[in-house]
Amino acid sequence: MLVDLSVLETLSFDDDGFMTDASQWNEDIGKAIAQILEIELTDKHWEVLNYSRSVYAENDDAPTLRNISKTLKIPTKELYSLFPGGPAKIAAKIAGLPKPTGCI
Repeated sequence: MLVDLSVLETLSFDDDGFMTDASQWNEDIGKAIAQILEIELTDKHWEVLNYSRSVYAENDDAPTLRNISKTLKIPTKELYSLFPGGPAKIAAKIAGLPKPTGCI
Protein backbone atom coordinates (compact mmCIF):
# COMPACT_ATOMS: atom_id res chain seq x y z
CA MET A 1 0.00 0.00 0.00
CA LEU A 2 1.56 3.27 -1.11
CA VAL A 3 1.39 6.24 1.23
CA ASP A 4 1.52 9.94 0.49
CA LEU A 5 5.18 10.98 0.82
CA SER A 6 4.18 14.64 1.07
CA VAL A 7 3.83 14.10 4.85
CA LEU A 8 7.64 14.29 4.94
CA GLU A 9 7.94 17.65 3.16
CA THR A 10 7.62 19.88 6.23
CA LEU A 11 9.93 17.80 8.43
CA SER A 12 13.61 18.29 9.11
CA PHE A 13 16.12 15.43 8.75
CA ASP A 14 19.83 15.27 9.56
CA ASP A 15 22.52 14.28 7.05
CA ASP A 16 21.98 10.59 7.85
CA GLY A 17 18.21 10.77 7.22
CA PHE A 18 17.05 10.77 10.84
CA MET A 19 14.28 13.13 11.93
CA THR A 20 15.57 16.05 13.99
CA ASP A 21 12.36 16.41 16.05
CA ALA A 22 10.92 13.08 17.23
CA SER A 23 7.82 14.83 18.61
CA GLN A 24 6.59 15.51 15.05
CA TRP A 25 6.41 11.78 14.22
CA ASN A 26 3.17 9.88 13.65
CA GLU A 27 2.35 6.53 12.05
CA ASP A 28 1.83 8.07 8.60
CA ILE A 29 5.34 9.51 8.75
CA GLY A 30 6.67 6.09 9.81
CA LYS A 31 4.86 4.46 6.89
CA ALA A 32 6.29 7.03 4.47
CA ILE A 33 9.86 6.56 5.73
CA ALA A 34 9.43 2.76 5.55
CA GLN A 35 8.14 3.09 1.99
CA ILE A 36 11.23 5.07 0.98
CA LEU A 37 13.40 2.38 2.60
CA GLU A 38 11.36 -0.27 0.76
CA ILE A 39 10.18 -1.94 3.96
CA GLU A 40 6.59 -3.17 4.15
CA LEU A 41 5.54 -2.76 7.78
CA THR A 42 3.97 -5.70 9.60
CA ASP A 43 2.68 -6.07 13.15
CA LYS A 44 6.15 -7.28 14.18
CA HIS A 45 7.70 -4.09 12.74
CA TRP A 46 5.20 -1.99 14.70
CA GLU A 47 6.04 -3.90 17.88
CA VAL A 48 9.70 -2.88 17.46
CA LEU A 49 8.85 0.70 16.42
CA ASN A 50 6.48 1.29 19.32
CA TYR A 51 8.98 -0.23 21.76
CA SER A 52 11.77 1.96 20.34
CA ARG A 53 9.64 5.08 20.78
CA SER A 54 8.74 4.15 24.36
CA VAL A 55 12.41 3.59 25.26
CA TYR A 56 13.29 6.92 23.65
CA ALA A 57 10.55 8.66 25.66
CA GLU A 58 12.03 7.26 28.89
CA ASN A 59 15.77 7.54 28.16
CA ASP A 60 16.09 10.18 25.44
CA ASP A 61 17.99 7.60 23.38
CA ALA A 62 16.86 4.89 20.97
CA PRO A 63 17.38 1.30 22.16
CA THR A 64 20.29 -0.83 21.00
CA LEU A 65 19.89 -3.99 18.94
CA ARG A 66 20.65 -6.10 22.00
CA ASN A 67 18.08 -4.25 24.09
CA ILE A 68 15.38 -4.72 21.44
CA SER A 69 16.21 -8.40 20.95
CA LYS A 70 16.39 -9.19 24.66
CA THR A 71 13.33 -7.24 25.77
CA LEU A 72 11.01 -8.19 22.92
CA LYS A 73 12.43 -11.73 22.66
CA ILE A 74 12.97 -11.36 18.92
CA PRO A 75 16.08 -13.16 17.66
CA THR A 76 18.76 -10.90 16.17
CA LYS A 77 18.54 -12.76 12.87
CA GLU A 78 14.81 -11.98 12.65
CA LEU A 79 15.45 -8.30 13.45
CA TYR A 80 17.91 -8.17 10.55
CA SER A 81 15.25 -9.63 8.25
CA LEU A 82 12.72 -7.06 9.47
CA PHE A 83 15.13 -4.10 9.27
CA PRO A 84 17.91 -4.96 6.80
CA GLY A 85 21.16 -3.07 7.07
CA GLY A 86 21.12 -2.40 10.80
CA PRO A 87 17.96 -3.13 12.79
CA ALA A 88 18.38 -0.59 15.61
CA LYS A 89 19.39 2.17 13.21
CA ILE A 90 16.67 1.46 10.63
CA ALA A 91 14.00 1.03 13.32
CA ALA A 92 15.01 4.37 14.86
CA LYS A 93 14.86 6.04 11.45
CA ILE A 94 11.34 4.72 10.73
CA ALA A 95 10.23 5.54 14.30
CA GLY A 96 11.33 9.16 13.80
CA LEU A 97 14.08 8.96 16.40
CA PRO A 98 17.61 10.34 16.33
CA LYS A 99 20.41 7.97 15.35
CA PRO A 100 21.05 5.61 18.29
CA THR A 101 24.24 6.50 20.16
CA GLY A 102 25.24 2.83 20.05
CA CYS A 103 25.46 2.95 16.23
CA ILE A 104 28.79 3.66 14.60
